[in-house]
Amino acid sequence: MPDYDYQNDSRPFSQVIEDIGAKDDPRLYLGELVKAFGERGFGALMLFFGLLSAAIGIIPGTTTILGAPLLLMGLQLAIRQDQLWLPRWALRRWIERETYRAGVARVLPRLRKVERLSRPRLSIMTGEVSEVLIGVATVLLAIILVLPLWGGNLIPALIISAFGFGLMQRDGLAIVIGWSAIALICIAAFVIWFAWAWTSTYLVPFWTWLNGLLPQGWAWLTGLFGG
Repeated sequence: MPDYDYQNDSRPFSQVIEDIGAKDDPRLYLGELVKAFGERGFGALMLFFGLLSAAIGIIPGTTTILGAPLLLMGLQLAIRQDQLWLPRWALRRWIERETYRAGVARVLPRLRKVERLSRPRLSIMTGEVSEVLIGVATVLLAIILVLPLWGGNLIPALIISAFGFGLMQRDGLAIVIGWSAIALICIAAFVIWFAWAWTSTYLVPFWTWLNGLLPQGWAWLTGLFGG
């Protein structure tokens, strides 16, 4: 594979992640990814780790490896850090390149379709204030990713991917989609909470009344059948 000048790389993002998987080294280190994405910076890595978490997050242990860097990226976005910094221990973390290839193969066709539709727009959604808010949201979503929740990584990973894609492409529409998903989740959580709070005022007394009848009911059945 040719030795690309990653810092001045004009390839589409989809081509970059495909070429990373073509290397022979069986281990894919985080440091290699940071170097490969070069000036694409926060957005590219958020998109990458978000997509990979959605694709292979079901494999035990991968969400911790992939979620920890996202947590650091979110913090640095929130404090307006210009360049991405990751500690050495994080840069030395790795996953199997074959696992990476399998995950990339699942998302690559859809990513290429979205790339063709993307363009810079809605600049207010990719401005400084927006980046800070995205950083805060990414921290919260990354915490969910790190937690060992079965199947709980998919939606947070996709939202982070939308944020990352929007920042990388300066496409505010992708950012709007990410925030809309968060808003829908919050609305759904509120509706569920409100429904439970409303129904519990009737269900709890009913359940208490029912429990009070059960011993009598069992005694009646026992006497009926000669127990």
